[in-house]
Amino acid sequence: MSVPPSAPSRAVTYRAVLRTPHSRRPFAAALLGRLSYGVVPLALILAVQEATGSYASAGTAMALFGLASVLLSPARAALIDRYGARRALPPMILAYAALLVALAAVTRWPDAPAALLVGAAAVTGACTPPLGPVVRAVWSRLLPDRQLLQRAYSLDGVAEELLYVSGPLLAGLLATLLRPAAGLVVGAALVLAGGLGLATSPAVRMAESSSGATADAVRDEGAPAGRRPVARALRAPIAAAAGLGLCVGAVELLVVAFADQQQRPAAVSWVLAALSAGSAVGGLTYGAVNWRMPDRVRLPLLVAGLGLVLAPAGLSPHLYVLIGAAGLAGIFVAPALTTAYLIADASVPAGDRTRAGAWVNTAFNAGASAGAALFGLLVGRVPLAVCFALAAAPVLLAAAASITRPTAGKRPGPASSRSGPAAGTASEPSTAQVS
Repeated sequence: MSVPPSAPSRAVTYRAVLRTPHSRRPFAAALLGRLSYGVVPLALILAVQEATGSYASAGTAMALFGLASVLLSPARAALIDRYGARRALPPMILAYAALLVALAAVTRWPDAPAALLVGAAAVTGACTPPLGPVVRAVWSRLLPDRQLLQRAYSLDGVAEELLYVSGPLLAGLLATLLRPAAGLVVGAALVLAGGLGLATSPAVRMAESSSGATADAVRDEGAPAGRRPVARALRAPIAAAAGLGLCVGAVELLVVAFADQQQRPAAVSWVLAALSAGSAVGGLTYGAVNWRMPDRVRLPLLVAGLGLVLAPAGLSPHLYVLIGAAGLAGIFVAPALTTAYLIADASVPAGDRTRAGAWVNTAFNAGASAGAALFGLLVGRVPLAVCFALAAAPVLLAAAASITRPTAGKRPGPASSRSGPAAGTASEPSTAQVS
């Protein structure tokens, strides 16, 4: 059973996205499950630190958890593309939830070995289910109209941004009222409820039926199954996402150093809040516009805009100026990621969309981790104004790398019938924070 392309609405709004049949359940379920990804990191750090008394062990556990989660995300997404979300996603969800509960139990053992906790954290991260890529792939099948898909991805990105703000607050509250390990258990419950709700939704069944029909058509035309040039098609969005991640990861560290230099360490939260608020406003505004400029033209402009705003930010004479610069820079973050996801979606066959979204997500998260690590070595050795300029360099380089010729050929299946200003172009835009 395939999803018939719907005629474009006269008023293509965010409400129209949520009024599309079968769209609300996967969206809500995926958000509930991804709230776990906002809760677990802080809960893991606090629980391991409480169990071992060592911040080094807590940091190592978190680093390996994040590394396993990020680097293996495309492999897990490939399993979803191959076997379908209804078959491949539930085992990942169950394994991840069970490992979170087990990790919470181990942190409660007296004198728990640090090596055991660190190893358990790494194994848990390796099983993180790719809920964000799955729901974006589902939306790509439910919303054949290009303008609706742009709004869906923008809405998803902004909602995910809010999850990564509220998740640590929930983890901190649980640690205060109960114990840090309670955050791991709540994270397991969230991913179970949301993930299984997504995997069992009618939208997933319909999307997989549609993808199966498209895959059969591709095989009938003689396309070699399993040998799609996914990596080549995704070079531009992956480069842009990696540059964005490097920049954002660096800036989150640099604003701490700037606030310390200004003797206002408590103001860090205001700078980061301005960055998130700007991203939310930018994402919602960007998604509401019917762009006539192709995605592959918008992408380098958006990432370059972020770099041009941040490059001189280290010269801010006062913290309030930096807060304003962070808010202005944030306006470009969500739109650039949305565009990267859109390009990835349009650049690959239907059967590879989950993996394509996961590659963009992985590039952003890996870039953020690398940016924090790299600029952690530079702070204190290089003037802050120079550090901010260097942090802007990755997005400016990514903008140059994103100026590529459109890929030849069109994606098979219903996507080729998408209407709207961007329809027919081989271009694309998370979540998130992502996931």
